[in-house]
Amino acid sequence: MRIALGSDHAGFELKAHLIDHLSAQGHEVIDLGTDSTESVDYPDYAAPVVDAVASGRAGRGVLVCGSGIGMSIAANRHPKIRAALVYEAEGATLCREHNDANVLVLGGRTTGIEVAKDSNHPDLKEFY
Repeated sequence: MRIALGSDHAGFELKAHLIDHLSAQGHEVIDLGTDSTESVDYPDYAAPVVDAVASGRAGRGVLVCGSGIGMSIAANRHPKIRAALVYEAEGATLCREHNDANVLVLGGRTTGIEVAKDSNHPDLKEFY
């Protein structure tokens, strides 16, 4: 699957781990920034990800900011996007099964790396 990822400065570290993890699983990853921990505005990085998903250039999107709330709000303003902020693998399953979410949102300051990349958990296989 082709997955577009984007983050602000607070989500940069978690996004970097996810890129490595998803690439190792065989997914094609489109990294749409940011490229450092230097302060940036999160909507500037939500827009390219949701555009990639809405246009079909990516099958799914992943957004990361400090809490995940800002990215969720920014992403859900776009037509064709159903972004869901989740905190654990079960939430990822529920947002896919019940809401057909196409963008997963994580909090870089609230979601641990192991939880975010828990691909052995059957619920996350629904999303990635």
